[in-house]
Order: sequence, then C-alpha cells, then structure tokens
Amino acid sequence: MKYLVKKSSLIGEIKIPGNKSGTARGIIFGSLADGTTILKNPLTNLDSYSIVKMMEALGAEINTEDDNKWIIKGFNGKPKMPSCVLDAENSGTGFYFVLAVCSLINGYSILTGDYQICYRPAQPMIDAINQLGGKAFSTRDSGSAPIVVKGPIKGGEVSFPGVNSQWMTPFLSVCGLLNEDTIINETNLLERPYVDMTIGMLEKAGIKIENYNYDKFIIRGNQKFKAFEYELPGDWGSSGYPMIATAITKGSQVTFKGLDINDYAGEKAFVKILKDMGAEIEVLDEGKGGIVVKGGAQLNGIEIDCSGTPDAVPILAVLGCAAKGKTVLKNIGACRLKETDRAKSIKQELTKMGGKFDETEDSLTIYHSSLKGAKIDGHHDHRIVMATCVAAMIAQGESEISHGEYSAVSFPNFYQLMRKINADITCIDE
Repeated sequence: MKYLVKKSSLIGEIKIPGNKSGTARGIIFGSLADGTTILKNPLTNLDSYSIVKMMEALGAEINTEDDNKWIIKGFNGKPKMPSCVLDAENSGTGFYFVLAVCSLINGYSILTGDYQICYRPAQPMIDAINQLGGKAFSTRDSGSAPIVVKGPIKGGEVSFPGVNSQWMTPFLSVCGLLNEDTIINETNLLERPYVDMTIGMLEKAGIKIENYNYDKFIIRGNQKFKAFEYELPGDWGSSGYPMIATAITKGSQVTFKGLDINDYAGEKAFVKILKDMGAEIEVLDEGKGGIVVKGGAQLNGIEIDCSGTPDAVPILAVLGCAAKGKTVLKNIGACRLKETDRAKSIKQELTKMGGKFDETEDSLTIYHSSLKGAKIDGHHDHRIVMATCVAAMIAQGESEISHGEYSAVSFPNFYQLMRKINADITCIDE
C-alpha cells in the first residue's frame, strides 16, 4: 500500500497499544507453562499472530478471540515435534525465540520466515545449540533461515557476541527447563532493557536467572514454568512515532495514555531525550494520568546512546532533522541487524527529503535540515515506514510512502490513531 502524507498539526488524546516485545514473550512463556496463562492488553499485530501460530504447532492452545485478553493453555515445557515447517513470517523476535524452543524437542524442526528473516543472521544461535548438545544448521549454509534444529539440548556453557541480545535471550528463556545448569557469557552486551524485560517476565513465570553484571548469566536446571496473569503496558517503542511527531510539529498538543514510566522498555528514554532537547513534555501522576507533549518549542541537537534502544534509531534520525545544530546517535550497531540495516535505510530515505548526515559503522550524525516531500521507499520495514511518515509531517509539500501496510507489524492501528489526532495521511493505493 502507498500512503500520501502532508504537513500536519496534531491535537487530541490517544492510548498506545500493548507492548510488542512483552506480548511475544507472554505468548512463548505462557505456552511453555503448566496451566492457563492470561495476557491482558496484548498487541494484536502481525508478529504476535505469527508467534501464536508457531506455538500452536508446538502444542499450545491459544484463544485470541478477545482482543483485550488472550488465553494460553501451555504444554508444560514439552513442545511437540511440529508436523509442518514453522514460519515466523516477518517476526524476528518470534523466529529467534522459537528456534530456542525447538532445541528442547527430541526430534527435528524446520524454521523459516519471509525474505527478510531469511537474511537475518542466526549463526550464534546455531553454534550455541550445537555446543549445548543439540544439532542445528542453516539449509543454505549461510547462518540464516531456513534452519533445521534437533534437540534436546543438555546445558553447559556458551558465549555470545553482545551486539544483538536476540541471540541470547531465547536461551535465557528455555535453559531453565534442562536437566543441567547453563552458563551464558556475553561480550559488551547491548539492548540491555530487552534482557531486563525477559528476566522480569521469566520471574512472573517462575523461572530464576542469575545475572552477573550482564557479562555472565547462570540458569539453573530443573526449573518449571508456571501459568501467570499479566497486563501488558503500552508500547514505548510505538509511542515514539506520535510523540516525536507532536514535538516537532507546530501548534500540536497530544496526551498519551497507557504508558508505564517504570516499564522495562528502553524507549521510555523518549521522555528524557525530548526534555533534554528542549521539548515541552509533562508526565502526569507518574504517567498514570498520561504524558502531555506540546509542539513548537525550539529543539537542540544532543548526543544519544542507542545501545539500549536500537529500534528507535529511525525515528530519532527524524527528530535530529528537526533540531538545531547536530544530533549524534551512538552505539547503533544493533539496528543494522534488524529487518533492514535501519541506519542505512533511514539515511537513504531522509536524504531524498533533504536530510544531511554523517555515518560511521556505529554512529549516525544528523544535521538540522529543512525537509521537503519525496517518494519514499518503506523498505518493507515497519519502523522505516512510520519514521518517514513522521518526517513527512514537517516537510514542505507531500510525500508518498510505499509498503505502508508494514506498520501493522508492530503498530496495527498506527494510521487510525494518527488520523485521530489530525495527521494528514491518506491511503492512495489499496
């Protein structure tokens, strides 16, 4: 689908949908549990349904009829050998987590996904499965999907490069079910908020992890997942698009509901980042009363450490274009390992609009830029689509954005909510 976006002024109040990463973990941990788990306020996005289908193929019973409450009957730590190829579609989180779940099975499983998943690196997970007593290989010998895996893994000691927590956190999640203890070593671990979220939600499900300063994790064997009830907070990662859109557009004021200022999510840093840059932002009653953002204030460039928020790089690049001076995004390496190399993709598209950048392997410097409308390639990447949509709201003229439907991967009602607060967005190609 293509969307036409014009300069906008935003006004009103919206509720941010449930946390994407938390929903994924809730589905998987509930499936691994003994008994019935209830997930309240789940994110009803494409990735969530992809994970549901894979966990059902492994033996879980999941009722998603009520959008406000999903009910999961788990398989008590004993996934069955699937009778089909497991397809993660576009879900990187689902692909990596389910790969680890399949390493528990005494039998073969095959995992794949769409063309983006089939180029996302997974060799560290393949190596870990082999080192822990299982067998795994890439069918194309490329270190990426499709991947064949045979378990069960037995525990032991493994090491991971820290640039992508998605390789390590799935093993934090399944190794408690093994008979032996597991030690996981990490080198310069990035994305630590996602690790904190994983460990925190594992505790709700009865699994204990010993964390030694993010350098070493010990997972004791013979643990058991228990069923739990969990209400998912609003997704801070999703909030960044309308929140930053409000801050950079003139005459705007929007109240955001459903966000927990004490959440695990690294993207709660959006509040501090916007304040540090000079935006008018107010947190009411520790977020329970909402977060109010006003547009029109002069923003000034700052340095931002993205080690805990790699998914935020595209929208922070847009924010940098609106700030005086220069904005430097540091420690961005993990964002290059997602659906696309997101630093490269957002730089490419914003350059079409008049953005000015300097780029290194681990940083992106954005200079204050007057943007103009352009034809934008969404790169089949939800975060590029939504970030460029926000950029178009401050650009002179109109912008046409392709692959707009990919916003549904993480933010299924993105356009609906943006229109609710007066964004000038029109679908021109259905």
